Amino acid sequence: MTNTERSEGADRIELLRTFVRVVEAGSFSAVAAQTGTTQPTISRRLKALEKEFGLPLLHRSTHALHLTADGERCLDRARELLAGWDALRADVRGGDEEVEGVLRVVVPHAFGQDYFVRVLADFLQANPKVHVEWMLHDDRSMHDYISAGIDCAIQIGEVRALGVVAIKLSEVPRVAAAAPELLVGRSIPRTPADMQALPWLALHTFYRNEIELRHETSGAVERVTFRPRFSTDSLYALRSAALRGLGVCVGSSWLLERDIAAGKLLRVAPQWQAAALPIYLIHPYARFYPARLRRFVEAIRAAMPRAIERVDDCDNGARMAATD
Repeated sequence: MTNTERSEGADRIELLRTFVRVVEAGSFSAVAAQTGTTQPTISRRLKALEKEFGLPLLHRSTHALHLTADGERCLDRARELLAGWDALRADVRGGDEEVEGVLRVVVPHAFGQDYFVRVLADFLQANPKVHVEWMLHDDRSMHDYISAGIDCAIQIGEVRALGVVAIKLSEVPRVAAAAPELLVGRSIPRTPADMQALPWLALHTFYRNEIELRHETSGAVERVTFRPRFSTDSLYALRSAALRGLGVCVGSSWLLERDIAAGKLLRVAPQWQAAALPIYLIHPYARFYPARLRRFVEAIRAAMPRAIERVDDCDNGARMAATD
């Protein structure tokens, strides 16, 4: 086989891959952004593929792209061929499979700015040819991953999206806390009933005007209802409002325990906790996944239990210091 023949074979695979990406993303410009190339380049690749087949695959208009009948038939076969090709490469390379390319990950704002970056740093150090686009997004209803070119997402809370693979990584404990100045002239609340009269802050992605708390030893459950003085979808904004004495909040222990240990916040009803929030890694279902995604899934599954244990240890130490 000549170098030209090998090059043409590789080119045809790439042309098919570009075609599938354009259909899934819905535009040339989106694929150009995903692949770090230009819109004219993507357009030329599509024209080259259509010339190879001798027929049009897409109807192009000012506002949209639509598959032709031949394009619809080509799409399914192209996906099968690409999945088979990627699987063949991975099988032949075995343990020496090269991990490279761009990995696009959606992460919640608060966790994505701090908590998960620690895990990401280890992954990047172990895989120097991988480049990560780390997109912060708190909308848990976001599920059109394919058209957005997203490889996977980390989500806090139950998964609502359909047609995705959801891998439970761990759970995030939550605690109730308030600034010392909010409790001036009051004793520290020991029960949910004691908390009822306090001004409240709400993290409305998880609770709005009521929350259930469970006793850590007896298992008893009580509900606190309130009209929030301040409501937000940002965990960091919730923490900032709590530090300024605006109200009591319920938030992730990994963030609040630092302020509790420093005496900037106090645990409220320390023997009562809101239900822990599950952490999921989700990604679209496919017959074959690129090595960079498989390695990332493996890395984060291995790292998450250790990371949560470190948070729990710190939180337990902060709670003991607050109650001594």
